Amino acid sequence: MATNVASKASSQVDLKKIRNIGFIAHIDAGKTTVSERVLFFTGGTYKIGNIDEGTTVMDFMELERERGITIGSAATATEWKGYSINIIDTPGHVDFTAEVERSLRVLDGGVVIIDAVAGVQPQSETVWRQANRHSVPRLVFVNKMDRAGASFLNAVESVARRLDANPVPIQLPIGAESGFLGIIDLVERKAWVYESEEAVEAVEAPIPADMEADVTAYRAHLVEKVAETDEDLLMSYLGDEEISKERLIVALRRATIDLKITPVLCGTALKHRGIQPLLDAVIAYLPSPVDIEAVKGIDPADGSEITRQASPDEPVSVLVFKVVSDQHVGRLVYLRVYSGVLESGATLYNPRSRSRERIGRLLRMHADRREEISSAGPGEIVVAIGLKDAFTGDTLASNADRIILESIEFPEPVLSVSVEPKTRSDQEKMDIALARLADEDPTLRLSTDQESAQVVLAGMGELHLDVIVERMRREFGLDVNVGTPRVAYRETITRVAEAQGRLIRQTGGHGQYGDCTLRLEPLAIGEGVQFESEITGSTLPREYYRPIEQGFREAAANGVLAGYPVTDIKAVLTDGSYHDVDSSEMAFTIASSMAFKAAAQRAGMALLEPIMKIEVITPSEFLGDVLADLNSRRAQVQNMEGHSDTQVVTAFVPLAETFRYATDLRSRTTGRASFVMSLDHYDKAPQSIAALVASGKA
Repeated sequence: MATNVASKASSQVDLKKIRNIGFIAHIDAGKTTVSERVLFFTGGTYKIGNIDEGTTVMDFMELERERGITIGSAATATEWKGYSINIIDTPGHVDFTAEVERSLRVLDGGVVIIDAVAGVQPQSETVWRQANRHSVPRLVFVNKMDRAGASFLNAVESVARRLDANPVPIQLPIGAESGFLGIIDLVERKAWVYESEEAVEAVEAPIPADMEADVTAYRAHLVEKVAETDEDLLMSYLGDEEISKERLIVALRRATIDLKITPVLCGTALKHRGIQPLLDAVIAYLPSPVDIEAVKGIDPADGSEITRQASPDEPVSVLVFKVVSDQHVGRLVYLRVYSGVLESGATLYNPRSRSRERIGRLLRMHADRREEISSAGPGEIVVAIGLKDAFTGDTLASNADRIILESIEFPEPVLSVSVEPKTRSDQEKMDIALARLADEDPTLRLSTDQESAQVVLAGMGELHLDVIVERMRREFGLDVNVGTPRVAYRETITRVAEAQGRLIRQTGGHGQYGDCTLRLEPLAIGEGVQFESEITGSTLPREYYRPIEQGFREAAANGVLAGYPVTDIKAVLTDGSYHDVDSSEMAFTIASSMAFKAAAQRAGMALLEPIMKIEVITPSEFLGDVLADLNSRRAQVQNMEGHSDTQVVTAFVPLAETFRYATDLRSRTTGRASFVMSLDHYDKAPQSIAALVASGKA
């Protein structure tokens, strides 16, 4: 429920006292639980939400509460010790990795949550790579220190080993498992303990005598690691000078922001332990908007690079990073303000659509609650109402000072299903529902099967598509028939081939004449679709190059082997001819398509299948059964690691072989094994599989 309270103008907010952070991690590491405790201790809520009871603030969708997982990233704002903290709680499941991607694009810092028992898990690696790509400074919070088998030092070691990071503990736990009593702050050399099982506030206590040696050693390690990143501190360290707490904090903050060090903290969110020190660390070590580099963009007029400082005096520039459809107020467009002051009622320019859009109202989100505000300054994350043509990745800027900020790239879908309404009268209703869901989710692709006329949904995995279908039923009251999942294969060529495409049509008036020759060349896997011209001189007017490229790309979108998109291919325009009267762009588009299809027939087409990286965690007694099952699925086992009485198997397996794997794994291991899976790469399918797919029998 929105509260109509207009906040003070954001231009008056001290930018150094703003933190934009996200909680990112593997599924079940405790991101949402940490978020709920943060909101409770900062006064954002008055009752702690519980995932098992379905009472969380951040997981507010009915589906999220039922399944106990985060599906969509939720944003909220809170305060801690005079600092404004914008928080985004992101999903941990690989099928919703796009939510993490767009969140990291607009965040200044992140808190990576690691399970103290499992250490770094597969999705932790994925989100870490995403954070590296966006150069997001991070803290690591080792959660669930109260669980049986918890080991803080093993978790820290896994961060160094599996993430190739430089983790530096700034806390040590006092005890572990059921004996986890508190933490020791290595920066201040102070111990904080929880005096009872129910205590939510820690009290200062003497450092346990049996930990004095560890505290001395790990504090020396901390000082040494920080000194390696700071020349002045290094000289003091080498000179055996006592380094003050204040100097250490300043240098550690700089090293964290420069991605040289990742501070590591610990606690157990479920029992409220370690949350306040985590908040203190967010303020002390993660960057404010003015601590990060000026955002870079492109001038749409001439393509030159321009920058915008995080200052209210700069021209306004904002990035759209999320769109949500609300049945009461329409489209909620999430914005990150990078420069200037955004005011409600302002009109901004959208370079993609080359149109102007008016901000109707501005809101500050508190998960599913809204607070109306009059303006937002640099570094703020807000929601705008009234934007009709703004989509994820769009830049909105002052019309007088236009800029295009770096957009957001999303992975390609790997799985598709066909859907149709159960009654013909629901067709229009389904079209509206899917249009809204695709507006929200850039990884959901809609298309129509030319043969069956069915709508095809392409997404990131079975869970992703299940959630979409379930949302159609719950939010739009729409039941649909869902087809069997289909793998998003790709096609490619294996050798160089060349062919000519000629279109000559004579009609009563102007005819149609287009003639071009294309040479197709295979590229390395992952290089996509490329086009270039080798024509020199006046063989062909340049105005026909674009329609030739368009014809090639349109034809490549529907391959010649089994109708799947062709990728990792380069088309080179080598020759062509034209007619002064009869040539047209349409004629060259068609001729190019003809040339592509003819050359592709000679180029040795091959089928590419998506290969998933799978990690199976199983009790040792079931290892043989798990390996035998993986081998039957054409898997290539890469690694096996033992952890106490469990085994972790890492393998590559074709996506087509993974259907019903969750059910089969449960039955083989009496429900005691688990797995995670993510797309790793595409690779050539065996000839027998390619033949089945081409014949439509796969």
